[in-house]
Amino acid sequence: MESFTSEKEYLQELASRSALPEGFRAATAAVRFFPRERTLAEPLAMNLSLIALEEATASFAGVFTRNRFPGAPVLLGRERLARPASRGVLVNNRISNVCTAHGRQDAEDLLEGLGAETGFAGAEYFAASTGIIGWQLPVAEMRAAIPGLVAGLQASTILPVARAIMTTDAFPKVRRARVGGGSIVGTAKGAGMIEPNMATLLCFLCTDVAVDREILREELAWAVQHSLNRISIDSDQSTSDTALAFASGRRGAVSRDELREGLLAVLGALAGDIVRNAEGGGHVIRVRVEGARDEATGLGIGRAIVNSPLVKTAVHGNDPNVGRIVSAVGDYTGNAGLALDPRAMLVRMGGVEIFSAGCFRLDAEKEKKLSTYLHDCGWQAGLKGYPPHDRSVAIDVVLDGAAPPVEVMGSDLSCEYVKENADYRS
Repeated sequence: MESFTSEKEYLQELASRSALPEGFRAATAAVRFFPRERTLAEPLAMNLSLIALEEATASFAGVFTRNRFPGAPVLLGRERLARPASRGVLVNNRISNVCTAHGRQDAEDLLEGLGAETGFAGAEYFAASTGIIGWQLPVAEMRAAIPGLVAGLQASTILPVARAIMTTDAFPKVRRARVGGGSIVGTAKGAGMIEPNMATLLCFLCTDVAVDREILREELAWAVQHSLNRISIDSDQSTSDTALAFASGRRGAVSRDELREGLLAVLGALAGDIVRNAEGGGHVIRVRVEGARDEATGLGIGRAIVNSPLVKTAVHGNDPNVGRIVSAVGDYTGNAGLALDPRAMLVRMGGVEIFSAGCFRLDAEKEKKLSTYLHDCGWQAGLKGYPPHDRSVAIDVVLDGAAPPVEVMGSDLSCEYVKENADYRS
């Protein structure tokens, strides 16, 4: 179990995970601009990030938001999956480039500027944007920063990118896994607008192993489905969600099983980091559902628990009001028309049995034990800079069906979440 006592300690750990796989380079640059949509006395700050391959690769993959109002980079990215090769991705924070009059042209102009500076076709790069929905990109200011961005490319670490892509994130996120003779290194941003598919997240994976393009695409989709698609903070799906993976092939081939294991290790850990980083969050809630009638039902029950405002606020207050958990299960199954015999359900929190054989199993000693458990799993809501630990509130639901276990992660709900989102553009 990991724990950190300071931001410095956490960043030292991140540095140990952040070495770029062979064949990749990365850079960041700062931009200052005045938005067209609001009169301000001082300019706003934006970061540009570039993850670039030293040689174009035919092995690249992407998974995008299912929101019906996707951002221009998402529309462009879906099309660029059909291209024969890619050289990387240009990323900006602060503005998400969604449904503006010239959003697509703005994204293409920026990539053309990048191509002119690198000497390659702009169409060989992806774009990714995150931030305020509805505002236009400051294209002139961004293009002016591209020469410095390209000049700053280095082959040592992805950590500057992890920090630059943040918006409301409390801390940067980097995870690493060894795969065959190489590695997979991933970074992501995300802290709100998370669920049901991916999050308001950007996620970038770099690997130096050799893998067939179609296998990479199939395995990325599978790993996303079993990690980023099983987390929730506020049940709002973003317009800009993007997960991209690139393989340089410098370190030789690996088996499909090795690739799947590595992708899931990196994405699963990043998913946990995102929930731990929830806007205003003070607890991670991990629900495991075993023995549902099928996987979809198990996921539905898990999501009903982590998305219940009553469960989320009870956890935030370290209040073992466990009736809310059972009520959330009954709410979901009843409204979905699913049969469920209360006598065939067992529920535990922190390993303590709280419901079985159709009855609650509570007493004063359990209440005290569970309250202490919730307190020990939490941290100061809205803490910035680093995650104090990786503990989570474990809720187990055991049914009498045959489906294998599934897990869903969510966060508590605090006053800090409301304040952060009320003041987001201020």
